[in-house]
Amino acid sequence: MVILDPIIQIILIALNLYVWVIIASAILSWLVHFGVVNTTNQVVNTIMRFLWQITEPALRPIRQFMPSLGGIDISPIVLILLIFLVQKILGNFLLYLHGY
Repeated sequence: MVILDPIIQIILIALNLYVWVIIASAILSWLVHFGVVNTTNQVVNTIMRFLWQITEPALRPIRQFMPSLGGIDISPIVLILLIFLVQKILGNFLLYLHGY
């Protein structure tokens, strides 16, 4: 059981990083939508493609499941809430492993 502790810690850190990637992707999409960021800029375009490739596989099933809310996409919020749920479950499992 000692090997599970660092593995779960690494998973929790990766999930935290992924939450920040989702937030960055949402903010960048808002900036593009409101014309603050120019998508013809090569750096911006590269960052947008990277964030889209990282987040879209997780967001796509949520978007298919969620009803249409017009122009509002709440799939990042739903994904973040699901990640928080997984983190809580893993944290409770760690506490159980340590006997608390």
